[in-house]
Amino acid sequence: PPEPSSRTLDLGVRHAPEFACIPFKILMGTYLEVAEKGAEVILTSGGMGPCRAGLYWVMHQYILDELNTGVKVVAFEPPLCDLKDFIKKLRWVRKTGGLSVKEFVQAIRITWEKIKAIDEVEMLSHEIRPYETNRGETTRRLWQALEMLDAANNEAEIKDAMQEGLKLLQEVSQDHSRNPLKIGIIGEIYVVLEPAANHYIQIMLGEMGVQTDRSIYLTSYTRKNTIVNLEGDIFEVAKPYLGEAPIGGHGANSIGETILYARHGFDGVVQLAPFACIPEIVAKSIIPTVTKDYGIPVLTLFIDEQTGKAGVQTRLEAFVDLLEKRREVKAKRGIERLVI
Repeated sequence: PPEPSSRTLDLGVRHAPEFACIPFKILMGTYLEVAEKGAEVILTSGGMGPCRAGLYWVMHQYILDELNTGVKVVAFEPPLCDLKDFIKKLRWVRKTGGLSVKEFVQAIRITWEKIKAIDEVEMLSHEIRPYETNRGETTRRLWQALEMLDAANNEAEIKDAMQEGLKLLQEVSQDHSRNPLKIGIIGEIYVVLEPAANHYIQIMLGEMGVQTDRSIYLTSYTRKNTIVNLEGDIFEVAKPYLGEAPIGGHGANSIGETILYARHGFDGVVQLAPFACIPEIVAKSIIPTVTKDYGIPVLTLFIDEQTGKAGVQTRLEAFVDLLEKRREVKAKRGIERLVI
């Protein structure tokens, strides 16, 4: 589907329940837009655990039916949750698309390779941006790289486009004498992954001269949660603050990742959450204790359809100023100790 726009959100807000969260509304708008373009089937993810996201598709299907779109929503639960159902739905999609097994496997491989390439290019752009000497150059080259990947139609073309995109980014003029602040990005998966939902927060911070690291990428999340659950370590890190209580969504991840960012010497953390997201609200109530124990400042941004780019930028600028002052104070204290 196309990137979510203001029209996408307007459509979602118009047809979604008032108190649904921003991911639900943007997805609703996206589904309506692809229905307008002639889509007959929408493939989406389900979920498990105490979070409403796993049931979004049920309400989305209901609304699509009420609007007589004729679109069918097929939700894939993680194979580790129900492998038989996962395989059954894969077979249905293959037969509905009129593909042979070989063609279907090839389509999945191409999709996966393209997702991996997009993540590689995007990660490199976030590493380079705080060092760029010409503001905005990294972002312009990122869009060029993504356009090349979008045009690639097979694995060889994807590999070539990725290499060319990485080369484009590596050629950005940089000043490595800088010592940028390091900020980790945590929170609910959709608003962390979808730049249109978070107002391109990593680009915004990067152009403020901040090095960012995102806790979730689609490739890493898929590897850790699809076939087997490899996220045990993060829950062990968060366990002292949670006990055995399952708080759902990515709430436990937000706590564990904040601790890991503190251990790795990051200057601060930004928590992104949809307005009224219960798992992230629970995490937010625990994070001040983590901040006290590990000495890492955390800024929480709750996002809904009323959240504007200017407001997000103002809060980020204030947070960055705070972190810079904090770094200066710590450096001064370190010098004083050396003198003493």
